Amino acid sequence: MRNTALAVFCAQVALFSASASAQNDASNAAGCALCSTFLFIPIIGLALGIALLVWVARDAKSRGMDSAVLWMLLVFFTNIVGLIVYLLVRPQGNLVQCPNCGNKRLQASVKCPHCGA
Repeated sequence: MRNTALAVFCAQVALFSASASAQNDASNAAGCALCSTFLFIPIIGLALGIALLVWVARDAKSRGMDSAVLWMLLVFFTNIVGLIVYLLVRPQGNLVQCPNCGNKRLQASVKCPHCGA
């Protein structure tokens, strides 16, 4: 009788530990997925921020602005406020392709800011 009771007790302990282990694995997997999501969001934000800085620098250069790097730094340090200021201050007009170098320049500009033609 004691051997049977001991065998049942050992079976119950093994079953309980297996179910607890399965629950821990499921919660660990859910926690890991949640953690990777929270790590993925800042990486996307950083990539979009870098893309915005590159766009500001290229747009300022193609519009013939001498201080493209300064505008990029302004947008970097002030974020959305700097972007709004840049969009309001930049020269307005259509961008066309330069016949000499193929880069974009303002249609109203006399010479290309890239090649000087």
